[in-house]
Amino acid sequence: MTVRIHSARRADVEQLRSICIRTGDAGADASGKEDAPELLPAIFLEPYLVFAPDCAWVAEDGQGIFGYAVGVADSVAFGKWAERVWWPDLRGTYPEPDTDKAGWHGSDWLRHRLHHPPEALAAPLSRWPAHGHIDLLPRGHGTGVAELLMKRMMHSVWKQGARGIHLGVAASNARALRFYEKLGFEPVEFTPEPETVCVVRALTGEQ
Repeated sequence: MTVRIHSARRADVEQLRSICIRTGDAGADASGKEDAPELLPAIFLEPYLVFAPDCAWVAEDGQGIFGYAVGVADSVAFGKWAERVWWPDLRGTYPEPDTDKAGWHGSDWLRHRLHHPPEALAAPLSRWPAHGHIDLLPRGHGTGVAELLMKRMMHSVWKQGARGIHLGVAASNARALRFYEKLGFEPVEFTPEPETVCVVRALTGEQ
């Protein structure tokens, strides 16, 4: 498989949105699970493309784009920007669900997260100020492409001054946890979100 890793382009957005949804259920397709699947890329992809385009990378082969990694070097700055610029319009479109989680269904967890995003950078994670997301369609699994994408993204946030990175991983996603362990990430006891494992690693100029 001939693969090209390159910076995300404006013309790539629709393909990237599709990948985000098709991998949005702990790596599996979330299309049939969510009643508002468009919220997945609206929360976990698109703001990163706007805020930090230099830290967004995609993998492309003869069939098109099949994976991406996005990140930000400064999670606090990103959180403040999102509160000011990104979340307000979305919150007006997607009302907050009832506070009783027992009654949640479909994409209510996303609507709740939209109105109550996790703290941009909790004190226990201050040594690892960058964070990011990676998604890869099944045809890219086991090819080494995910590692290439992560290394490009981590080098990008390092160039912008970050000396550590943290990632939230679904606790049920055993494949992802093994992958991050291979890349040198270690779990920490603190996690900013329920049902996730927070993994961290230092960044140097040579990822």
